Amino acid sequence: MNSVYYTVGGPLTIRDMGPYRRETAMPAAKTKELSPIDSFFQITARGSTLGREVRGGLVTFLTMSYIIVLNPLILGFAKDADGKFLGGGDAPNLAAIAAGTALVAAVMTVLMGVVGNFPLALATGLGLNAFVAFSIASKMTWADAMGLVVLEGLLILILVLTGLRKAVFEAVPSSLKVAISVGIGLFITFIALVDARVVTRIPDIANTTVPVQLGLNGSLNGWPVLVFVLALALLIVLYVNKVKGAILITIAVATVASIAIESSLHLGSSVDNPFGGWALNVPALPESVVAIPDFGTLGQFNLLGSIDNIGIVGAVLLMFTLLLSDFFDTVGTVTAVGSEANLLNRDGTPPKVQQILVIDSIAAAAGGMAGVSSNTSYIESTAGVAEGARTGLASVVTGLLFALSIWFAPLVEVVPSEAAVAALILVGFLMMMQVQDIDWRSPEIGIPAFLTIVLMPFTYSISVGIGAGFIAYASIKAVRGKSREVSPLMWVVATLFVVFFAINPISALLTP
Repeated sequence: MNSVYYTVGGPLTIRDMGPYRRETAMPAAKTKELSPIDSFFQITARGSTLGREVRGGLVTFLTMSYIIVLNPLILGFAKDADGKFLGGGDAPNLAAIAAGTALVAAVMTVLMGVVGNFPLALATGLGLNAFVAFSIASKMTWADAMGLVVLEGLLILILVLTGLRKAVFEAVPSSLKVAISVGIGLFITFIALVDARVVTRIPDIANTTVPVQLGLNGSLNGWPVLVFVLALALLIVLYVNKVKGAILITIAVATVASIAIESSLHLGSSVDNPFGGWALNVPALPESVVAIPDFGTLGQFNLLGSIDNIGIVGAVLLMFTLLLSDFFDTVGTVTAVGSEANLLNRDGTPPKVQQILVIDSIAAAAGGMAGVSSNTSYIESTAGVAEGARTGLASVVTGLLFALSIWFAPLVEVVPSEAAVAALILVGFLMMMQVQDIDWRSPEIGIPAFLTIVLMPFTYSISVGIGAGFIAYASIKAVRGKSREVSPLMWVVATLFVVFFAINPISALLTP
């Protein structure tokens, strides 16, 4: 951790004291009195300035504000088991989802800054929201699904407060943790390609064994697909040139282009125009840019409804899947941000790590209570750190910007999926980069990791991939005489997944 003193009367001499500690020798000069804000956030003590913190908070917001657009597109068009959209209506309410997304991100990010004093922002987790939309809500009502998210957040909080976090973390092999992240990256990439209609389902009239194809009839068709391709190209160019806010810029440019195309050609929806219409949302200028926020998703959760729908075993498995994705991503994100900011102690943990993890756990539950899926720490916070952020003041700035964006929620209704889902491709790429950390030469590691990764997109289910990986890992260890290398908790979870996969025949046997 940095201990830096602000003085007047000459340059400071930096003296290295180890990999995680630096101290500054103070010249003989009068110490300048620090402002209350500086003292509270330890801005000078961490080697930063007020300007750097503000800029860092702004950059973090620019790099992750795409979630206000993407979360409504992912959650808004999915239907629950009753065929209802989020909020219980018969039509998507994207503005309400956007407002709820921005509200929770604002509150939890400010809380992280004030209590945790860490340059870390939180918002609805990408990948997690896809899991909630496609693997949980499809089996129950939206309220039941969000109740499961609340339970997951409360469980993580208990794990943090009781010290069981370490036990859970150590139960899952590092290779499977990496594989889960990589698999989720491929899954959301596949979702993006489907939403952009670059990948479409082949009709089963000819009984073909190939389930999907390129575009429609094996080729790319229509202006909307071109918008997606150009948006992806622009995003890649901006990203490789390290342009701040690359995702947000891409979404904005592609949306403007989409509105211009639609106003000129009147393509309409793909429902009416399969070969040239817009997939999910027809772009058009909104009636108003600023509007009173619609918080229709807030409070839309049923804490124990999931158990009534799919039983306690199914609910526990889904909740554990959420916990794995959420919990392990948080640990990695916190460590990465702390390392980038040079804020890690000698044991590799940041200051106030307990407060940081508690806030992240509360954020997961808060996302469910607000009906916008689990909130988690964002790796995009490293962009703000690269801009100079070192304290929680940067998080306060980011949170206030999220609060301001609540009033502009109607803008999300003009963004077509073709203009936004290019961001999912980039996020998928970033998550895929971790695949190099898997030891593919070892079959007892490589095979479970491979099954975890490939089954997520191929089955359109994150839980299926995780379950297959866990079962394969425990089974291979057992047949090689290494059962003791598998933790008891891992055996329990693998057994639960066996029951999960065989739930239908088991139910048939038990039913008289």
